[in-house]
Amino acid sequence: MTSPQQYESNSEAPPASAWVRFLRSYGPTPNNLTMFDEYVSGALGRAKVQPISLSTPLLDEMVQHIESNAPASLLIAGTAGDGKTYHCRALWTQIGGDPKVWASKGNVKEHCLADGRMAVFIKDLSEFNGEESDLPLQRLENSVLGGDNSEIVILAANHGQLLDRLRDLGKRQGRVHPLRKPLQEHFLQAGPAPDRLAVFDLSRTTSRKTLEEVATAVAGHPEWENCKRCALKADGKVCPIDENRRRLLGESNGGQLSRRLGDLVEIARLDGMHLPVRDLLALCSNMVLGCSDAKLAKENLMTCSDVTKIQESGSVGKASIYANAFGANLPKRRASERPIFKAMSSFGVGEESTNAADGLLVYGKDDSRLQADFARLVSSDPIYGAGAAFRAAQDAYLEGNEGARVEGGSAEFLEMLEDQRRRLFFTLPDREPAYPHWSMTAFRFAGDYLETIEALKAKRPVGETVRGRIAKGLNRVLTGLLLENVDRIFIASSGGFTQSRVSVLCDLETPSRRQGGVGMAIRLVEETSRPQLDVSLAAGAGNSVAFDLTPIRHEFLSHVAEGALPASFSNECLEDLLAFKAKLLRKAEIVRKASMASDDDEVGDEASALILNFIDIEPGGRGFSRPVTVRTSE
Repeated sequence: MTSPQQYESNSEAPPASAWVRFLRSYGPTPNNLTMFDEYVSGALGRAKVQPISLSTPLLDEMVQHIESNAPASLLIAGTAGDGKTYHCRALWTQIGGDPKVWASKGNVKEHCLADGRMAVFIKDLSEFNGEESDLPLQRLENSVLGGDNSEIVILAANHGQLLDRLRDLGKRQGRVHPLRKPLQEHFLQAGPAPDRLAVFDLSRTTSRKTLEEVATAVAGHPEWENCKRCALKADGKVCPIDENRRRLLGESNGGQLSRRLGDLVEIARLDGMHLPVRDLLALCSNMVLGCSDAKLAKENLMTCSDVTKIQESGSVGKASIYANAFGANLPKRRASERPIFKAMSSFGVGEESTNAADGLLVYGKDDSRLQADFARLVSSDPIYGAGAAFRAAQDAYLEGNEGARVEGGSAEFLEMLEDQRRRLFFTLPDREPAYPHWSMTAFRFAGDYLETIEALKAKRPVGETVRGRIAKGLNRVLTGLLLENVDRIFIASSGGFTQSRVSVLCDLETPSRRQGGVGMAIRLVEETSRPQLDVSLAAGAGNSVAFDLTPIRHEFLSHVAEGALPASFSNECLEDLLAFKAKLLRKAEIVRKASMASDDDEVGDEASALILNFIDIEPGGRGFSRPVTVRTSE
């Protein structure tokens, strides 16, 4: 077997080097050429490796649509990186198109179908400049609105760009383009697609399953078999590339890393972030190839030729897959330019921690009370956990004088400490009582949020702890008081000044659990896959107000329930809740007036009295409404 040094002297590349270089092109390099589907085919030919094969989730439906002879064209829509051109190319091949014709120059490809219709493929609308797109859009309009059944147009386009081009075309023609408004409503409000146009929106297909598929395609690719005969991992050596890909594949962690990575992506998606397939490929490629030292790996992404330098310098820890998952190996500017790393950084993993976790990492090896946990959770990973470099930096930090710390001697250890927090998020066992892994993030209640969704999907009741915390958080926002109630919700005002943050007049109260058509219900909205709070103030239709419970809103209510001041967490969430409060107050007024109208038999002295319900708080923090009668002059 050839040694690493012999690789260099004999100019013989490691057996998987061509594949690794190809995979590197998917990573977050400054000039990411895999932004273009056409690049992949050429790069595969040059590298002579097998391609990364991903499913085309909507391809079968597209083929069925064409084979059904339905008189309708196709729109393959999405955002940059969703795989529009990838689907378009797969559809071309599936219906019998010649791959060589597809690879030739030109953005418009035509293929005659067996039924005599001409399939017109417009590979990418963005390839046309300005008015160049008028002709293909006119062909689409003729097919959809003009009753032209001789052609079936297959157009791949970004949402916004398509709407802009239709608007500009309409202006040049002195009209409002008839396709623009229905398509806009379909994209933004899930309205119906125009007749004779089948819309396949790839931006709605990305999910946890997509990430799992991408991770498996990258880490389980057949080309990795070549690593088995590579000298870079012989004689006890650790190749960080091979180590990272095996961890991503789940060989050493039972798939826990992949599951928790999926949790993060799912929370980001449910919070409104769209992460296209291209970004998921960049994430997984970076996790396998990332290195925080640009001197050891150009552009912070390793190739096989970099591994020898990393091994000889004892810097394998700088290629930690756990830090790479958050883009911590990349310059901040480059990481912030990619939606996936912007989304991952929003969780604050590395910066967020607890006293217990930091105590374990800093003092665990010396504190007899923590040594068992340190051995189990930190020392058990000698590569990315408590390796030689970490222990040396830890000793220097603990034994160094205060002056050395102030002068920056502790900077190296503090950076390592952030990496260890990231590693703990992925490696802490489930239900670890002393160190819950979500406590290492800014979304400390995200686990409860995901469990709530799973419960709603399975038609199980939402956990009482979660329901009670939501009710308590709502009460504290709606009243501005430190209430402890979990069984009821107070709809409170401040006597006409609805913008006041402190409201002590109870307009109405309702149970925190729906009973007899009244109270709060937690439902799952299929279109968004998110929970929704539905607060009904009276039995019957039209007496409820709904509130979309996004991950950040759930986090906000949970933090408020635990004692955080509303304005200290998120002003945007607070404004959303106050808008919800205003809707509840308006609904409460309607319900109250309807109730008063049905009580016409109440006359006499009560006609000249006004009853106000004030919210009082017992010593334990439990609130209750206390009626006060105010006499009015006749």
